[in-house]
Amino acid sequence: MSIQKINLRNSALILMMVFAAATRLINVNHLTGWANFTPVGAIALFGGTYFSDKWKAYLVPLLTLFISDIALDYIYFGKFIIFYGGFLPVYISFAIMVLIGTYIKKVNVANVALGSMASVLIHWLITDIDPWLRGTMYSKSLNGYGESLIAALPFEKNMLLGDLVFGLILFGGFELAKRKYTFLRTEIELAV
Repeated sequence: MSIQKINLRNSALILMMVFAAATRLINVNHLTGWANFTPVGAIALFGGTYFSDKWKAYLVPLLTLFISDIALDYIYFGKFIIFYGGFLPVYISFAIMVLIGTYIKKVNVANVALGSMASVLIHWLITDIDPWLRGTMYSKSLNGYGESLIAALPFEKNMLLGDLVFGLILFGGFELAKRKYTFLRTEIELAV
């Protein structure tokens, strides 16, 4: 694959991810029941699936999350925060989502849906450790962790819905674009 073709493909991937991430700036948290409906899980899976350079697969989604986190804090809270409390489990969970995306070799609805479900499960289990251990709402026992997990179910449901909707847009859009624009295909896809 030529350098120009790689750059065009990567540029298209990055552009799609940036546009999806921009939807995070639309504050739907004030709408009851929509908190955590975001594209970030789908972006992580998408990056893991399509970037041939794995360092880009991790860098672009995590950098997109990082920049949009800073923008959200500034726009909605008037604060310029680089690293918020509890950011580490969140970023670890999204790095694992990218890893899950690297295992999607055949893009279809079932594989993307399974990747989304696995990603949300990982996010749920990892990110709820922080409020359980560092917070004051839950006891430090396994029962407290269970209470934290139960309390997070509405947020994780919204995350799964966001992953599925934005996954359909990102994966479906890129697969359709590859049919029309051959420069978006890999050498292996062109050979078939």
